[in-house]
Amino acid sequence: MKGPFNHGDASCVSTEWTVKRTPDFALTGDGESAAWKTTDWLSLPARKGNESVHATSVKMLYSDTGIYFLFRCGDGRLTASLDADFADLYNEDVVEMFLWTDERLPLYFEYELSPLDRELALLVPNVDGQFRGWRPWHYEDDRRTRHATSVVEGKKESGAAIREWSAECFIPFSLLKPLANVPPGPGTHWRANFYRCDYDSGTMVYWSWQPVDMWFHEYRRFGILIFE
Repeated sequence: MKGPFNHGDASCVSTEWTVKRTPDFALTGDGESAAWKTTDWLSLPARKGNESVHATSVKMLYSDTGIYFLFRCGDGRLTASLDADFADLYNEDVVEMFLWTDERLPLYFEYELSPLDRELALLVPNVDGQFRGWRPWHYEDDRRTRHATSVVEGKKESGAAIREWSAECFIPFSLLKPLANVPPGPGTHWRANFYRCDYDSGTMVYWSWQPVDMWFHEYRRFGILIFE
């Protein structure tokens, strides 16, 4: 979200990722559900200017009703104080998911989750680099996300010393309407990118699946999701 910032590294793990199907399951915040054992971790590279020794990985699954994500973030301290949903979470420690479901339109979904379990959900029109997020309307019942977070070796509170934090979320397909190409089925392709921001040093460092130059909103640089 925040930028401009240091240019992304040219390297990446892969430009494609196959997403496996799962029955729906409950979230615990620590990724202990048996469903997560059916898929592998995707490592997010630390980008240029990021000297952190901590690693970031993500898992993804999809069901008949929505998309599941699990992030695992090595860390030394929770630099997070915002205690309200839909705040400017990207100014503190956070993970971010960008889902561009149909390449015919410059329109995608952005979701952020902080270690304090606060969320930001936006539909983003991006016209010639001019982007502004819109909050969901009637955000309730089957349109509401599910999410949970946890920490390892520390407390889940602002400024706490920790070893790692995890973020788990479920994004229902009903929330993604009216985006096209939703819900996905076997063989469906979406574009996407995933980020993690950390502010322990006082300035933002970040990890991302695909590299970007100036903004996280460079949707044409997103990778490809292939639904199994």
